[in-house]
Amino acid sequence: MQLLLLVLGLLCSVLQAQEVLVTEKQIGIVGKEVIMPCKLNSKDPSVRVTQIMWMNSSGRLAAYSPHIGTHSTDPTRFTLINSTEQTSATLIISPVLTTDQGEYWCEVTTFPGGTVKAATTLIVKAIPQNSAEANHGVVAGDHEQAVATCKSANSRPPSKITWHAAIPGNVSNTMINNTDGTYTIVSQYVTIPEWTTDGKSLTCIINYDSTDYTIPLTLSVQYPPVVTIEDFDDNWHLHRNGVYLTCNGKGNPPPTSYIWKTADGSPLPASVSAKNNVLYVDEVDERVNRSFLCEVTNALGSRESRQDVIVRDKPNTSGAGTTGGIIGGIIAGIVGIAVASTVIMICRQQRRNEIAKDEEEGDGPPAYKPPPPSLKLLTEQPSGHETLLKNPPQQPEITYHEEMTPPKFKQSIGPHHHLALEDDYLEQENPIYNEYAPHERDSPREDHGFVMSPAVYV
Repeated sequence: MQLLLLVLGLLCSVLQAQEVLVTEKQIGIVGKEVIMPCKLNSKDPSVRVTQIMWMNSSGRLAAYSPHIGTHSTDPTRFTLINSTEQTSATLIISPVLTTDQGEYWCEVTTFPGGTVKAATTLIVKAIPQNSAEANHGVVAGDHEQAVATCKSANSRPPSKITWHAAIPGNVSNTMINNTDGTYTIVSQYVTIPEWTTDGKSLTCIINYDSTDYTIPLTLSVQYPPVVTIEDFDDNWHLHRNGVYLTCNGKGNPPPTSYIWKTADGSPLPASVSAKNNVLYVDEVDERVNRSFLCEVTNALGSRESRQDVIVRDKPNTSGAGTTGGIIGGIIAGIVGIAVASTVIMICRQQRRNEIAKDEEEGDGPPAYKPPPPSLKLLTEQPSGHETLLKNPPQQPEITYHEEMTPPKFKQSIGPHHHLALEDDYLEQENPIYNEYAPHERDSPREDHGFVMSPAVYV
């Protein structure tokens, strides 16, 4: 009994001194190969490996023995590679299948230690094959149709598909479980196609394994021709030359023919000729005063547009007058701005010149010339004679000669006294007058009460 306990104790100590090392989690891609290493880590050099075996839930897959060699249950898919130290065996699975996903064990048998093992988990993924296209054969109508299809095939885990569209519509998704364990997602964009839907942009967004894959598309919608007529300016007058009408036909598939005709079924006038989508008029006359039709045809049918032509006796100048008025207004506005700018510049320059002139003449005699003192006496009085002129003996009467001679005063005061008042006034108003003393002389006009103001000589 004691011997048995001793053996068990030695065995436990040996088992604790060794362990199996594997990768905790492995990722395998369908169709590729996955490498799964296994190694014995022992601290006892006396331990010898007798067998290394890989297995999963379905049973034994491959084994290695230093005496027997390697053995595999399916050599085409499972390969075992051992090291020269005979302490490890790596399992290679190729190609990986979705059924390979699950838990695996690596079991190592040693002497005298016994058997130890470790587990690892294999996760199998399948990268999808993504594609998208605009559906062919979509014809404009009044009912819903699938205009584009997006597919993510053979994915594991399944992909997610969304759409980014500039037109309103609905999304229809379908998931298919493939026999190999993968998934195929098919998504269709459904809308009511109109002729304006043709050429619109649409984007399919496929999300797989937290990564987005975008596929841009251009929709193709078939529709009969859409016809318009241009280049009629409502100014076709008699004898006008070189006018024409242009027929624009848009369709999917593209238009194949253009036919010009009159609305009443009569032949085209002799002055009119048609070439493809253009109707030429050599000279406008009364026969052009009618309605013209342009018929456009493609693989889905024919459609036409009508243009009513009214021939005028004289040119229509209302449009030209309006245009001329607009142009004239613009030109007048520009000229007005230019004139205003010029006037402002001239005024500013004159102001600068006046300021400069005042600064240069600051030391000379003042340019101010007072009004005649005889008139000044009636409006502004010097402070020196305020008492004298407040109550004058008699209000002077002012008269003018037809020749615009200086004013004549009739009053009771004598001429000499009047001159004295004027001189005193000028002395206060304009000091420079003191420096100018004209010679007194007798004048016959003094006898008639006429006084010439000395200010006229300044």
